[in-house]
Parts: sequence; C-alpha cells; structure tokens
Amino acid sequence: MAEITTPEEKSLNFIEEIIEEDLKSGKYKSIVTRFPPEPNGYLHIGHASSICLNFGLTKKYPGYTNLRFDDTNPVTEDTEYVESIKDDIRWLGFEWKNELYASDYFDTMYEYAIKLIQKGLAYVDDSTSEQIAAMKGTPTEPGKDSPFRSRSIEENLDLFARMKNGEFADGSRTLRAKIDMTHPNMLMRDPVLYRIKHAHHHRTGDKWCIYPMYDMAHGQSDSIEHITHSICTLEFVPHRELYDWLIEKLEIYPSHQYEFARRNMNYTVTSKRKLLQLVNDKHVSGWDDPRMPTISGLRRAGYTPESIREFCDRIGIAKRENMIDVSLLEFCVREHLNKIALRRMVVFDPVKVVLTNYAADGSVEMLTSEDNPEDPNSSHREIPFSRELYIEREDFMENPPKKFFRLAPGQMVRLKSAYIIRCDEVVKDSNGKITELRCTYLPESKSGADTSGIHVKGTLHWVSVAQAINVEVRLYDRLFRVENPASEEGDFKDYLNPDSLQVISSAYAEPSLKNIRFSDRCQFLRKGYFCLDKDTSEEKLVFNRTVTLKDAWAKEQKKG
Repeated sequence: MAEITTPEEKSLNFIEEIIEEDLKSGKYKSIVTRFPPEPNGYLHIGHASSICLNFGLTKKYPGYTNLRFDDTNPVTEDTEYVESIKDDIRWLGFEWKNELYASDYFDTMYEYAIKLIQKGLAYVDDSTSEQIAAMKGTPTEPGKDSPFRSRSIEENLDLFARMKNGEFADGSRTLRAKIDMTHPNMLMRDPVLYRIKHAHHHRTGDKWCIYPMYDMAHGQSDSIEHITHSICTLEFVPHRELYDWLIEKLEIYPSHQYEFARRNMNYTVTSKRKLLQLVNDKHVSGWDDPRMPTISGLRRAGYTPESIREFCDRIGIAKRENMIDVSLLEFCVREHLNKIALRRMVVFDPVKVVLTNYAADGSVEMLTSEDNPEDPNSSHREIPFSRELYIEREDFMENPPKKFFRLAPGQMVRLKSAYIIRCDEVVKDSNGKITELRCTYLPESKSGADTSGIHVKGTLHWVSVAQAINVEVRLYDRLFRVENPASEEGDFKDYLNPDSLQVISSAYAEPSLKNIRFSDRCQFLRKGYFCLDKDTSEEKLVFNRTVTLKDAWAKEQKKG
C-alpha cells in the first residue's frame, strides 16, 4: 500500500495541531478516528477528502481508524452501497482496523434511551412532525413545551417499550430529549431521539421498528468505540452541543467532535439525492459513469488513487468553505499519468497517406519507440510502418494559414518515431472530400538515425493501415455547463452539458494496444489520457478519456 507522506516543511493543519498538543500533554497515548458513511449511495470526491483526512491522521500519528456504517435509516440503505464503500476506501489505499455498524449498537442505544427516561431527561411525544416543528419556535422566538412533556417517568418507560414492541404506527410517536425549549441553539429544543419506522433493515432484519436519529446514534457510537477525535464537516457545528450533552448525561466515554469545512467542486453536484436523480433519470449510465464525481466514476474514468490523494492533500482542510476548481483535480491526474502512462498512437478521424516511394510489395518495417519518455527505465515497443498509413484529418490543410506546422501540399512533417514525409498530391472523391494524400518519405530521415539534415517543426501521430486495430473511444467532458448547477434557478438538470460524451465508434490504433490491461493507463499521443472501460469485449476494445493533455475547457470559457 502506498504511504502518504507530508513534507516536513509543510505547516500543520488545525486538527494536526490539536492532536500534537493532545499527545504532547499525555491526554492520549494514541488516537482513534473513524470514517462514518451512511450506506445510502456511492462515495464521491467530497468523501475522499474525509477519508484521506481520517486515515491520513492515523498513518501520521500512533493510532487507528474504524470504518463505521451509519445505518440507522433502513429505507434508504443497501448492502450494494456497503460493498461499494469498502471497495472505494481500499482502492484509495487505506485499510480500517474495525468494520463496524451503528446497528451493532442498537441494543446499547435502546438502553441509553431508557437511562435518559429514568433520569427524567427524555419523554414520549404523541405530536406529529408538523406540530413538533411548529412548537420549535424560530431563532429569535422561543419554542413552546409539548403537552406531553410532563408525562411521568413510568408512563414514558411504558410507552417507549410499546413503541419498541411495534404497537404504534409510523410517525405516531417519537422519543424526545427534555432539554430547553427556549435554548438559543434550536437543535437543543427537545430534539427527537427515536422515531417509529416499520421497515426491514439490511442487517437487523425486522428486529427493530424504532430507530435512533443521527444525534442519538453518532456521538454514542463514537463513545462506544473510544473515538478520540470525531471529525465532521461544518454543518455539524450546531450538533456539537447536543453531542456533548448526551455524552455528559449518559456518563459515557467523552469523545469530542471537531469540524472542518466541506470542499465543494465546480461543474458538478455532490448531493447524494441529486446524484441518485441523475442515475434514476438515465442522464448517466450509473453511479460509476465516468462523468460522475463518485470515486467509482473517477476510477472508471481512469483517475488513479495517487492523483486523488494528491488532490486532497493540496486542497487541505480549513474552517471556511470554498469552491475548488475541478481543474486542480485534472492537474493532479495529468501530473501522475504523465509519469506512468504508456504512450500509444490512435487516429480518431483518419485520412489515408500513401507513400509513393515506399515498397509496394506489402513490406512492413518495425520501428521502435519508448513506452514512456518520462521514465528513465522505460520499456520499448515495436510499431509497424508501411506504404499506407492513417493520420488525423485535422492534421492536413489544403490551404493552410501561416504557422500551420502540420501537413499541407509541398510541406514536410515528421511522423512520430518514423520518417519525414512531404505531401505531393491530394486525391478527392466526386464530392470534393479528400480521400488520400500521396506523399514521399525521406529514407535517410529515420528517427534516431536521421542523416537528412532537414529540420521540420511539426510531428504527427499515425498508424499503419494494414495492422491498425479498431477501437471505440469515449470522450468525456464536464457533466454540467455552469460552475455551480445546484445554485442556479430552476432544476439543476437543466444545466447538464449536452456535449459531455462524444463516442468515436471506429478509431484506428497501433496494434500494441491489443496487449493493454485494465490496470494500465495510456497517453494517446496528442489526444489525452485514456484507460480501458469495463464495456471492453473480445470483439472491441473500449477506451475512456480520463483527461485532455491541456486544460482546453478553461480556454473555451475565456473565449465565451
């Protein structure tokens, strides 16, 4: 497993400062963190920051991290999501010490609830959710006591037991903490701790028909596991007071909550509800569609765990929310892929080149090229070269402007790892479409052994017609055409980018691509970085574009 290192000169973030002080003072000998996802969807790039933070801390400092599934809502949860979450964390390069579930603690949480009732700190309320909301008041107006707040301890114990035994309908009763309906923090105005929900749970089956709310489950689970540093995002700041109140009243292990700012990314959405809509409405092919910001989507697109960890490290953690430019994520993956990607030549929109002075007897010359010039220990591959080649149609212009350094009548270019060629004649069909370029090659200009003395400014990629293999190429772009689709007026789906996927069903590739593996990453020369897609079959290789070679999107936006 790849280690995540932090340069010594890099300043500590505020959580690391807290941990170092806690270890220095002897408050803890080691730390325990947890990553607590709800299994109601696939993890996305925002979760990656939390994963890297929690697991990264216990790589840097003595201790360990638990994986705990916050599975207290049986209606939205599924074992499919549980398995996908585990796969994503391992793929990112981390391993948890204990795999735990909030549902492991349902019996203990029920006992905790009884303890609160016995202390006169919780009561059963028959009010509807609308009535409870109305009694809450506003930030500037105090709430009102429920008419059921004065029930006796005995009556509350009896009603709570009957709730557990399934005597009451969904929504007919709740268990609420008895705190203060005038509290300035509205979450402290007698929050709901348990609700009735007759639903099958993915782990406990039909044993329970009452389920703890987030605040009743989260801090208590942290306490049971002796979590030293419970790290959440900023929206949970108001919950910290209730977190501490419950731990204090229950007299259990004093875990402590710390909050950091959520990092939002432009040109996407990360709300699980919105992502589920995209999947259900078939705007994408699934949770792992390469346009999705999910970790499984990024993986299918060809992102590497190293690039995502680097991205999370670069954005860091802070106490203020801000918008992260997706270009930074793309920069991180370009940086990594440049070091590891195999170089290959693929022509997307071909025009045929015939070398009129090359042997017409079907001769094939095998040329050699480096797999990765950035790697000092790079392997080499052989590329077939023959009389008939394909180049990109856009690499030829009949009437080129100045500074067009590609192929044109009478103009010379170098073919990558091969020879210099000159265009002598353009052949067109009856509609005027160019069908063939007749060229001369310079035998003495072979790459690595060039004695021609001729220097050209343009270098083109190419493939030999006879040996080319047919591949499908999927060019993915940003899913949305506006920076912050969730904040725009109307339905966020109105801002989907109609050009987020372009499929080239018949591109031509050099034959070495036949041997590519799913774990390999490729740079298609002059085109971008690509990886094999799971839709690949014996009949056809399918490639996904991970990212372009340069940030063309930013240039387009400036033009607009």
